[in-house]
Amino acid sequence: MVMSASERRLNLCFIGWGAIARRVGELLAERHPQGVNIVAVALRDHHRDRDDLPAGVQLISEPAELAGLDLDMVIEAAGRDAVTMWGEAALRCTASFIVSSTSAFCDDALLDRLVSVAKETGSRIVIPSGALGDLGALAAAGILPLEEVVHTIVKPSRAWRGTPAETMLDLETLSVASPFFDGSAREAADRFPQNANVAVISALSGMGLDRTRVVLVADPAAHRNAHRVEAFGAFGRLDLTLENEPLATNPKSSEMTALSLVRLVENAVAPLVR
Repeated sequence: MVMSASERRLNLCFIGWGAIARRVGELLAERHPQGVNIVAVALRDHHRDRDDLPAGVQLISEPAELAGLDLDMVIEAAGRDAVTMWGEAALRCTASFIVSSTSAFCDDALLDRLVSVAKETGSRIVIPSGALGDLGALAAAGILPLEEVVHTIVKPSRAWRGTPAETMLDLETLSVASPFFDGSAREAADRFPQNANVAVISALSGMGLDRTRVVLVADPAAHRNAHRVEAFGAFGRLDLTLENEPLATNPKSSEMTALSLVRLVENAVAPLVR
């Protein structure tokens, strides 16, 4: 039986309500996609008063509480530890588990376990395009052999504060764009989970975590978070560049990260998927 547009619904639960989740909630409230309801938000301290949550949302703190909420989608936006904590329960209680903190998948055992649960339950693990906008072209190119994929991430110096970059560069006196890391996507995402989480997305779309090369750059003149993905293989050559505005409340993340989640949610109920 085909479901009509008026019958489509999407009950959401967010794991975490930080900068990214709040921005997604704000945009969904502005755009009012038909059938989309934020039913619950999982917080570590769910007893603390929060005046920034959608009206009527249920606060939860334990994975077992997902059962019985009649959810269609769980969106993780709370950091890599949350993927470990909530992943299996989400896959057993919903049709789709959206993983924003993809650096968690540097742990092969975790990824294998969650994929196994998804196969068992018929649910799906969905990796959003995040700060890269859309990597459908790279994923399609990977159907044929790929020879090389290089992902260069350039961010303003301030965006690298509080990361190991501080031990590699003097971020306060930096005067020119300076590469400070050149290695695998696995190592980049593992060492810089807040800034290079997106490297897992390009890696899983193409040559994998160990064969995808990532270059990290601090640029004092940059005002946006820039990503350049270059690929070469049997398909031809790809060169994709995006310059993303940083989130106003978190310069380590890009506005596009939130926008990609909004698109994913809206496409789940839209009569025309774009």
